[in-house]
Amino acid sequence: MPDDDEEPQFGLSRSAGAGARSGEAGGSPKPTGDGFRFAAVGALLIVVLFAGYGLGRLNNGTTATNAATPQPVPSVSAFDESQPHVHGTTAPIGTSGSAPVGGLSLSGNGLTLTPVTTVLEAGKALNLQFTINGPGGAPVTTFAVVHDKPLHLIVIRRDLTGFQHLHPVMAPDGTWSVDLTLAEPGLYRMIADFTAQVGGVETVSSLGSDLTVAGNYAPVTLPDPALVATAGNFQVGYEGTPSTQSTQPLLMTVTDGIGKPAVLEPYLGAFGHLVVLRQNDLGYVHVHPETQLIDGKIKFWLAAPSPGTYRMFLDFQVAGKVSTAAWTVVVS
Repeated sequence: MPDDDEEPQFGLSRSAGAGARSGEAGGSPKPTGDGFRFAAVGALLIVVLFAGYGLGRLNNGTTATNAATPQPVPSVSAFDESQPHVHGTTAPIGTSGSAPVGGLSLSGNGLTLTPVTTVLEAGKALNLQFTINGPGGAPVTTFAVVHDKPLHLIVIRRDLTGFQHLHPVMAPDGTWSVDLTLAEPGLYRMIADFTAQVGGVETVSSLGSDLTVAGNYAPVTLPDPALVATAGNFQVGYEGTPSTQSTQPLLMTVTDGIGKPAVLEPYLGAFGHLVVLRQNDLGYVHVHPETQLIDGKIKFWLAAPSPGTYRMFLDFQVAGKVSTAAWTVVVS
């Protein structure tokens, strides 16, 4: 094959040129029928040679039948991750109306959350195991990766304390497991947020189940609503007013102990993860922000599912460490 920068030379072209010169030396005879057919065949061969040359260049010297077959790339998200959106439901964030709520049911969309055990001991680590069973009852083993993980697990006590955002690991047989310690007695809720792939169809779900920790349960009264919360050495404030009537912006600002803006890092594919839980039934909304910071602030869009009292939890990362800020919010 010729070098990429070298024009191809073909023997047929040179022969045709020699024949032309012979004709010029002996005058200009009229072309006969045989000569016309020869010229046509020669032109056709030149076209074929050029086509073969081009295919060889496109396939790096191999024929089209030997070219590598493209492999299908699985979808990694049911959402347009360049836009703010709510997980746990197939519905995108709209411009009006309340956000859909998830985590209230053990089953939905033909899928069922099936914990191996739901009873734990206070302060003792347990390897929590569960499966997501499909319509036929068998565990689902194929999940889309959404924000770097195939499944996000939220664990919260029913008084909205003890929040944990975990990422279990799935075994080949579809059994998920994660080490979990619940410090205080009480009734907890586990909410699995995932996108299952069943029969070639992606199904977005957030399913919930109760967990019980035996002992004397003393519910904690929620802190009063405030615009600023403390998370370790950080002060985290938000601007905006959640509403049930329309989707409203929420701007989150993170500062260090001396009031200097913190340098936020992406965590699980975003600058922040906002989980909103409704008091009493623990209705669940998981919101992801715009991809770019706005003047150093994390911008979410949220429509509250209904009037009531909520607890908002913001996960963010600074210097490789994840912190969580929490606020009480009353939506009228």
